[in-house]
Amino acid sequence: MDDHIRIGDVAPRVQYRADGVLTGFTYPFPIFAPTDLEVRLDGVPQAGGFVVTNAGASEGGSVVFYAPPRAGTQVTLRRNMVVARTTDFQANGILRARTLNDELDYQVAVLQEVKDGLGNALHLDPSESGSTALPLRGARANRLLGFDSLGNIATFGRDEGLLTIGFPGGVPRTVEDKLSERLTARDFGATGDGTTDDGPALQAAMTAAAASGKLLEIGEGIFRTSMALTLPGAAAGLVMRGSILYAGPAGLPALTLGDGGTANNQGKLYSGLAVLRAVQSDWSDEGDVGILIRNLDAGTVDIRRAERFTIGVQLVGDGRGCEDSDLRYGRLIDNRIGLDLRTLTASGWMNSLRHQGGHFACSSATNPTQPRFGVRLSAAAGAYRLHNTHLFTGPAFELQRQGTPGAVDAIPFLVEVDGRCLVATGVRMEACSPYVARHTGGFSDARYEVSYVGTYGFLGCSVQYQGASRAGGTVVPMHQAVAAIAAPRLVAGAENLRTLAFRQGISVSDGIGFDQLAVLSGNPSGPPSTLNGFCFPGLNAFTLNADDVTIPTSRALAYIVDCSHCKEFFIAAEGIGLRPMVMQFDAAENVLGAGSPVLFSNMNTLMQGTPSYWWEGNADLDSLTGGFALNKLQRVTLSADAQYAAIGIRGSSASAVLRSLRLYTSALHAPRVLFGGSRAWGKREYTVSDTGWTIPALAAGATATYDVTLPGVRQGDFVRAGFAQSAGFQNGGVVFHASVGGTAGSNQVRVTAQNVSGSSITLGAGTLFVRAVKPRV
Repeated sequence: MDDHIRIGDVAPRVQYRADGVLTGFTYPFPIFAPTDLEVRLDGVPQAGGFVVTNAGASEGGSVVFYAPPRAGTQVTLRRNMVVARTTDFQANGILRARTLNDELDYQVAVLQEVKDGLGNALHLDPSESGSTALPLRGARANRLLGFDSLGNIATFGRDEGLLTIGFPGGVPRTVEDKLSERLTARDFGATGDGTTDDGPALQAAMTAAAASGKLLEIGEGIFRTSMALTLPGAAAGLVMRGSILYAGPAGLPALTLGDGGTANNQGKLYSGLAVLRAVQSDWSDEGDVGILIRNLDAGTVDIRRAERFTIGVQLVGDGRGCEDSDLRYGRLIDNRIGLDLRTLTASGWMNSLRHQGGHFACSSATNPTQPRFGVRLSAAAGAYRLHNTHLFTGPAFELQRQGTPGAVDAIPFLVEVDGRCLVATGVRMEACSPYVARHTGGFSDARYEVSYVGTYGFLGCSVQYQGASRAGGTVVPMHQAVAAIAAPRLVAGAENLRTLAFRQGISVSDGIGFDQLAVLSGNPSGPPSTLNGFCFPGLNAFTLNADDVTIPTSRALAYIVDCSHCKEFFIAAEGIGLRPMVMQFDAAENVLGAGSPVLFSNMNTLMQGTPSYWWEGNADLDSLTGGFALNKLQRVTLSADAQYAAIGIRGSSASAVLRSLRLYTSALHAPRVLFGGSRAWGKREYTVSDTGWTIPALAAGATATYDVTLPGVRQGDFVRAGFAQSAGFQNGGVVFHASVGGTAGSNQVRVTAQNVSGSSITLGAGTLFVRAVKPRV
């Protein structure tokens, strides 16, 4: 080792980037003692965890860590010596070279540290001279530090002078303008501490944002307000990272965005909205709204929270409307109505909105006796009622229907308006009513894709119609067999009606019947009161053409179905001038009247009343709506109390023609179609068996006759007879003939047994079988 440290021209600082493996790092400058070396990891001084080697050597040494620093850590090794005299020379004492060298080495080392520190400080270029002292404290208070036109230090007010951001085309602005480019609530005194009444400050900020056309930002924190707040539509938007806690009067919207009337709230950004009511609403006042958005057009809305109101979020069309916007929802909790899409005026509308997400939920203890809904489509009295095209993606409903199954309505969608197209996909239902939606108006083309039902036996896969005029909802239950969901079941089909016609004279002598179909009259005598009384096997007044059937206005053809479980059917017909019709009956097969309404999907229904009791559509199936055949396929939704129904068509004019008719239902059901058997309608073939004939001994060529009662048989029917004995025929020489008629006339068949052999035959007792078939016409 040298007699003393030699201080070379080496910077007293070195830095490394750790690799997570290496533990030793060298320092190329000398130190006098290990304590002279400062060790930092990512800028943080370290008090231990390492060993410093080679202190006192001119060439430096190394720092060895007990554990390797984490990969990517910046390792800084810096000489940081105490500035102090280490020796003191005595007057007339011996001046030793080593002591002097050590002192000078120490001073040089300290000067190197000073030079290194000055190199990192803000200072004038060596070519310049002048004072760099700051102005006095009083002169610089509440002002900005900058440089004047000569480059000297100066202070400025925030509204003085222009700055240009160093980008191409930068617009010169004052510091004040730059700082207020986005307004914040705290600029106006809002604290966000959860206890201070920040209402006046928040409203001042919102008013300023509207006056300047700028975006308002509400930062982190809880901003309590005792007053309702309004951000006018002139503001560019609102961004929230904190929450508004509303402690103001009931019956007012806590936060209103946009203007009413004809103002167009277009192109706005509302992000991170969160509004909570300080005290849970009792749900008695629909004016108690968390977030009210007016006349939104081509906007983007992100709502994190809206909790404890009567209505969590409400979009209104007021003088104009809401349309072409994207909305995203988070927690909409403990509201009677989570989201309300509402028109307020005749010139307001609610169209083409895309809704994403949303957790619509209620706590079990929140107003447990009151009904609650996730999403409502509504209109004020006299307001525009046609809501069109709403898309919901992935909404989750956990509405806490009390009890099992419970008596409180907890329904995800409440549709009170008319209009077309509501599509909800990925719907989650838990603790809800057994309905995904309730329709009370004339809405058409609503599709609810239920992906998850968590309670009440997987119910929730139907629409409840309560005073509705259209059966406009389709439910797709994704938890069922997916392959069958999109495949409707054909219940009954008359692919070629003309080929199914046959002569049926039971009701009238010139009657026409049809296979599997009942014939109905528009003015039955009596009138009857039960299913069997209204359904005729055949009637006249039909005209059988070469390839189709003309049906007059007084006649209808219908399939009779057992609808005790299935209430949803689809009817499709090909022809001209055809009206859908339905009759309904209770479990005792008594006819149901106007108190049990029937709904169609694309037209309104009319009750004909006595004597026919038909519900029928107000338009023809082949009529056009706006140039489109919307009526051609009709959904038929029956009343909940119907157990049997006649579903079919009638002629709407003297020239009405029917070619084919089909009846469908959901793949979840297989309802029974009633015809034949104990029913008089829809059958061509009649049979009877009789064991009362004991055939006497027949001489060669002799005959014997026997009359059989066969209800429904008429002259002209094809009849045949057969005879069977338990031991079989003893002789095959007896043949049987049958013809319509007998001593009693109608409903009688006379059977003749003839011995065609050359000898006497005795058959005795056995079973006589008779079959009659109505002729095709």
